[in-house]
Amino acid sequence: MVQLLARYFIKNYEQTESPSVRQSYGVLCGSVGIGFNILLFIGKFLAGLISNSIAITADAFNNLSDAGSSLITLIGFKMAGQKPDTEHPFGHGRIEYLTGLLVSLLILLMGVELIKSSVSKILHPEATECTPVVAGILIVSILVKLYMYLYNRSTGRKIDSAAMMATAADSLSDMLSTSVVLIATLIGKFTGLQIDGWCGLLVGIFILYAGFSAAKDTISPLLGQPPQKEFVEKIESIVQSYPQVLGIHDLIVHDYGPGRVMISLHAEVPASGDMLHLHDTIDNIERQLHRELHCDAVIHMDPVMNDDEETQELKKQVTCCLHELDKSLNLHDFRIVKGPTHTNIIFDILVPFKFQLSDAEISRFMEEKIHSISASYYAVINIDKDYTI
Repeated sequence: MVQLLARYFIKNYEQTESPSVRQSYGVLCGSVGIGFNILLFIGKFLAGLISNSIAITADAFNNLSDAGSSLITLIGFKMAGQKPDTEHPFGHGRIEYLTGLLVSLLILLMGVELIKSSVSKILHPEATECTPVVAGILIVSILVKLYMYLYNRSTGRKIDSAAMMATAADSLSDMLSTSVVLIATLIGKFTGLQIDGWCGLLVGIFILYAGFSAAKDTISPLLGQPPQKEFVEKIESIVQSYPQVLGIHDLIVHDYGPGRVMISLHAEVPASGDMLHLHDTIDNIERQLHRELHCDAVIHMDPVMNDDEETQELKKQVTCCLHELDKSLNLHDFRIVKGPTHTNIIFDILVPFKFQLSDAEISRFMEEKIHSISASYYAVINIDKDYTI
């Protein structure tokens, strides 16, 4: 149904990289979610009154909170779609992450309240009643929530939305919790066992887990998580497809919300090349990155002496020394500065954040290795961090 509505109400619905199309998908899914959840609340609330079940009643109010979550998601997409202004020159895309976080907090709050009510029901059990109408409402609710999970997950992946994925996680937890409530209701009817409170407790735990998972997924991009591996590989493939580029390093992806990404990187170019020609090449790369990956790129040119045999041979030796320490380490910006008494060997080392040795230990190891090649060699080392992994 959602895909059918998208075809009718979203212009260029297949261009999911477009901020306006993403916003339209968010508004559409939010609106559908509000409608479904309000209907489910009404049905479950009536079922809870009929059956005198705390688990069903709590599940009903969970759906009411889901309607509020869908409303928050809808508002978030509308606000995130606003154009950049003087106070927010990089746009408002991160509002989508904030709305996803708010949805996660509502999920957690509902889980806590459900657990409190369930504990009270465990301490003071009451008989519940299961009728065909109650069972039918719960079964329909499970099917509706399964559908909501599937379309929210599919849309979330399609438009790369943390808020939509949080909503999908909420729908999945709702489906599981309602299934538990249905099982408890049927057990109570056919065995007389009063496990309503215990099942409500289990539902609350499900909801808390979904809330924590969704919160983690929305907090990470706000704090600054590494970019997706596939995105980095696409950047590297485009930049290195130009023969004038000898290598790239210091790639940083600045995420200002889905569809609002800026990247910066250093591109190594021949020091002997024509400056105007190389600058034109860099301009072309930036335009291609914008056209194909929908990101704004800033590229710094690093001239390297690729035609100097002494520099290239010494770079190979230093690289071998570095790989003795760990093959995952790489160097760049390698150059030689000769003086009357000694020669400075200057380079940067790219180090992963979780590397077992400290920056000082890495520098000390390489200084000793380079000095062992020649007593006149002195290492000038800068440690870089890899922001893409």
